[in-house]
Amino acid sequence: MANVPGKGWGIHTTLCYLERGDSYLMLYRVKKENDANQGKYVGVGGKFEDGESPEECVIRECREETGLTLTDYRYRGIVTFVSDRWGAEYMHLFTATGWTGEETVCDEGELRWIRKADLLQLPMWEGDAIFLKLLEENVPFFSLKLRYEGERLAEAALNGQPVPVSGKEEAG
Repeated sequence: MANVPGKGWGIHTTLCYLERGDSYLMLYRVKKENDANQGKYVGVGGKFEDGESPEECVIRECREETGLTLTDYRYRGIVTFVSDRWGAEYMHLFTATGWTGEETVCDEGELRWIRKADLLQLPMWEGDAIFLKLLEENVPFFSLKLRYEGERLAEAALNGQPVPVSGKEEAG
């Protein structure tokens, strides 16, 4: 059976954190109408186009949103989002340390270089704190499942094992 968006199979997306020294390039989502991420900081990325691999999608999305073409990137994990508001999403998570081109203006929000030490002070999804910590700890490829009730993280599991979710707790 084909993976048909909106038919219970979920959507596939990519998310990439471009890393420069002690900072990540973040997208402050403030420009798009009816944006589930409105007012939050996220990495750059988006939905797969038909037939794209995760790598093709992340390269295209980063180029479209930032003007930068990735030259050195790493596939870090997959994050499964389950929500009582939206369909399931399977987010393929990347980091990048090399790119070419000039940073441009993004039509979905404001691009900002944010120090990693300051990230958790910003408005973001609760579960993002879990996978940002996994990235910072250089955890090998992982599977993280995040279940939301509204905007509240209700449950999390790392490689099938429960993770504490009360606030922006550390993954363990």
